Amino acid sequence: MRELKIGGVYRHFKGNYYRVEGTARESETGEELVLYRPLYGEGGLWARPLAMFLSEVDREKYPSVQQKYRFEEVLSGR
Repeated sequence: MRELKIGGVYRHFKGNYYRVEGTARESETGEELVLYRPLYGEGGLWARPLAMFLSEVDREKYPSVQQKYRFEEVLSGR
């Protein structure tokens, strides 16, 4: 399993960059979520399940994408 780096900057496979701010637990299911902020626009805080954040790109849906993972670290965090 890939390791999430808090404070790291990640590139989404569609090209934008995001900083991981931390993690949280979903109150009903206990699922671990990644809290991240876009490095463009207004920079609001977003959440996504950890498993989805670290998953590979869906090759059936996006066959021409070069990046292997949905989010790939480009600048190391803590």
